[in-house]
Amino acid sequence: MRLADFIIRNIEPILAQWEAFASTLTPAAGSMNSSGLRDHARQILEAVAKDISTPQTKQEQREKSLGHAPAPIEATETAAQTHALLRAQRGFSINQMAAEYRALRASVLRLWADECQPSTPHLDDMIRFNEAIDQALAESVAFFNEQVEQARNLLLGMLGHDMRSPLQTIVTTASYLAALNAGDKVSEAAARLIRSGARMQGLLDDLCDFNRTKLGLGINIVPGDVDLAEVLADLVDQLRAAHPGHRIVLEAHGDLHGIWDAHRIQQLVGNLVVNATRYGALDSPVRVVATGSDAEVHIEVRNRGQAIDQVTLDCMFTPLRRGVNEPDAVTDRHIRAIPGSA
Repeated sequence: MRLADFIIRNIEPILAQWEAFASTLTPAAGSMNSSGLRDHARQILEAVAKDISTPQTKQEQREKSLGHAPAPIEATETAAQTHALLRAQRGFSINQMAAEYRALRASVLRLWADECQPSTPHLDDMIRFNEAIDQALAESVAFFNEQVEQARNLLLGMLGHDMRSPLQTIVTTASYLAALNAGDKVSEAAARLIRSGARMQGLLDDLCDFNRTKLGLGINIVPGDVDLAEVLADLVDQLRAAHPGHRIVLEAHGDLHGIWDAHRIQQLVGNLVVNATRYGALDSPVRVVATGSDAEVHIEVRNRGQAIDQVTLDCMFTPLRRGVNEPDAVTDRHIRAIPGSA
């Protein structure tokens, strides 16, 4: 018997085995009824059977092997994608969902092989079946990851937003204590609270920025008519106070007026300068050089030290990765940051 016909004629026994396996995927499956456990399994099997029985060129087969199967007609989602969405919402892990497909593949092929006895199962049907299951699995995994990522980003967004109110209360109370002149100890403690609150606010801002980029909204930019010479001078003054053991030199040339987000420029250049002080040669100054022309402004952060090794260069922009010689290595950096202007 050809496999497509076998699947359609024996869809109920196949679904029974799917349900039996899905019920073992605890804790998510613990409170689910039969309908929930079989979610979209029938539609997935029907799509697989249709795929197997549909003529396919070598080019179409190659495209499918690369994960480029045609999009469904008159449908926004495939059954496999909808299944992934509902499994993610139910609390299944991606490994549990993938295990469903492995179990489905094994049970269908085993039942079909038994049905074909004493004849040999059709090899082309088996190949086409594996292709179809792989395609359904790829669709489910991609959609599952998308849903989990979206839920994570929404959680980060809500967390960053909801933490602002209690943080503001802490900072406001600390400011009130500082204004009471209740003695040096109280004033010092209040000052520490205010500084820590400012740091926490900066971390929350970074979290919100990260969240916005992951949601495809981009980093929030508030441009204004500013003089970058003043913006950079203020930044360098803060960095000198924070890093008294390092020489930080500012050089400003030409017209540095323009439409900028002063806070973002300080954030960008500040990160580069802090890295330069941390990894550069201690006996060499860090130089911030800003040069204005008619059309643009160039900002460079310069310092001296060891050259960056190739392994570190290859993972330079990988999050949470450090160089191979960390934490003792110093690096040679001549970094150019060219911020956009309006």
